[in-house]
Amino acid sequence: MNKYDRSVQYEESLPSPLIEGENVLWSAKPKRKAFIINRIIRMMPFALIWLFLDLYVILTFINIDYSVNLLVIIPFFAIHLFPVWIWIGDIATANIKWKNTKYYVTDRRIIIQTGIIGASYQTIYYKDIKNVNLKIGLIDKLLGVGDIYIDTGEVRQVKHGVQNVFYSLLDVERPYEIYPKLQKFVMDIQTDMEFPNAYRPGENLGYNTKYKGEK
Repeated sequence: MNKYDRSVQYEESLPSPLIEGENVLWSAKPKRKAFIINRIIRMMPFALIWLFLDLYVILTFINIDYSVNLLVIIPFFAIHLFPVWIWIGDIATANIKWKNTKYYVTDRRIIIQTGIIGASYQTIYYKDIKNVNLKIGLIDKLLGVGDIYIDTGEVRQVKHGVQNVFYSLLDVERPYEIYPKLQKFVMDIQTDMEFPNAYRPGENLGYNTKYKGEK
């Protein structure tokens, strides 16, 4: 056991994204029920409004002109309903996505595993982390989960400027317990990394040192 808390043991039977000598401090999957429900409700209002508007337009066309060519109008609206198909597809693949989703916090980095057909990985190195934030919405609170967002200061270009990029650990159980633990891991490891090598004592106190102020 190293100096960091191993609250959840790594399951050796799972495909490992780890490198040699890397130790898992905490690992978990999102809560299945919360993960699937959030996939359902995430686009539901927008998708349903889009669907009802398209159905209204289709029925209006038919009522105005009974000779309307259904061979033209049906393919058109089938394509126009693309946001609805995305929502349905998201629901249909939710369980597969959950099976392939797992979060790893190691002594070297944070790994987010996702995927549908196979697994893909996002890696966040501790030296790049600026902030760790917790968000718990109404549905999350009812389901006993929370979303942890990791800010590395990364931005991406969008139409009207730039947008911050956040790495997310979604639907994490016991969020009020895991969030401070993750913050502590980040603080401890960043402090160890930044401790000046030339001034290391025989026994490095690292993050256990305290600021004493002026005498």
